[in-house]
Amino acid sequence: MSRKRRTNKFSGEEDTDPLSVIVNLFDVAMVFAVALTVAMVMHMNMTEVFTQEDYTIVKNPGKENMEIITKEGNKINKYTPSDEQSSGSKGRRVGVAYELENGEIIYVPE
Repeated sequence: MSRKRRTNKFSGEEDTDPLSVIVNLFDVAMVFAVALTVAMVMHMNMTEVFTQEDYTIVKNPGKENMEIITKEGNKINKYTPSDEQSSGSKGRRVGVAYELENGEIIYVPE
């Protein structure tokens, strides 16, 4: 009597590639990076970046490292005032603005 061997479907020769592990790690890293980016945008309340509305954001207002970020359509502009621009050599004074105690701003032209 001859005994038949049971063959397992998964025990056959497989074409294993040692780099396939690295490809899988890359896929996991990409999913993690996208999830981290979405979480950061949600945490910083910057969901306006993904809408079609125009907006303006002023970061660090009144300080030396102030930045003005505007979105017009699909174009995003970032403006950082420099020392050359704030020295008054490229512009002229046109008035004075005063902020009242209640937060209102009054502009007085000269």
